[in-house]
Amino acid sequence: HPAFIKKNKGYKVITYVNTTAAVKAFTDITCTSTNALQIIQSLPEKEKIIFAPDKNLGNYIMRKTGRDMIVWDWACHVHEEFSVERILEIKKIHPEAKIIAHPECKKPVQIIADFIGSTSALLKYTERGNDMEYIVATEPGILYKMKKMNPEKTFIPAPPKDSTCACSECEFMKMITLEKIYKALKNESPEIKLSKNIIEKAKKPILEMLEISDKLKL
Repeated sequence: HPAFIKKNKGYKVITYVNTTAAVKAFTDITCTSTNALQIIQSLPEKEKIIFAPDKNLGNYIMRKTGRDMIVWDWACHVHEEFSVERILEIKKIHPEAKIIAHPECKKPVQIIADFIGSTSALLKYTERGNDMEYIVATEPGILYKMKKMNPEKTFIPAPPKDSTCACSECEFMKMITLEKIYKALKNESPEIKLSKNIIEKAKKPILEMLEISDKLKL
C-alpha cells in the first residue's frame, strides 16, 4: 500500500513477481522464490528493505541474511496449512525419508525440514540426491514432475491440518487449464488493459530484477 511505503520512507521495496501490476508500480525490484535470497544479498548491507507479500518467505530470508527488513503480514494459504505434527507422524513410518519444504511454509515446518528451497530447487534436490523417500511440503502438483524425473523414488505429500479437505492444493493454480491457455493463445483474449502510467511503473522493477539476475548469472 502506498501509505505504508510512505510511512517507511527510505526503504527499498521488494515484492514477489506474482503480484499485480498496481503493486509492481510501487515496487523497486520484483523477485521469485528462486532468486529472492540472491536479490536481497545483492543490495548494500545497510539497505533497509520492505518485503511483500509473503511473510514466511520474507522471514526466512531475514533469518538467512540478518538484513534490516519489514515483512508484510500475509502468507500463501497453501503453505500455511501444513501440519508439523502430521508430517512427523509420517516421518515415524518413513524414518529414512527427507523432509523438503518451500520457504513459504511457516517457520515450524522449516525447522523440521532437511532442505528448504524454491520449486525448482526442490526438483533439483530430489533429482540429485541419493535418498529414495521424500516428504514434500509444497503444492502437491509438483509431485507428478518429481515422480516423472525419478520413477524409482517415493514422494509423499505433506498433509494439511485438516485431513478432510484438499487444503494443500492451490485453488487459483487449478483455475489454469490447458484449454484456457490454448484459447488465450489462439484468440488473444481475454485481454487485460492497463494504463500507460501503470505499465511504465510496473515494468521497472521487473527489468531491475532481470538485470540483477543477469549480473549474478541466476
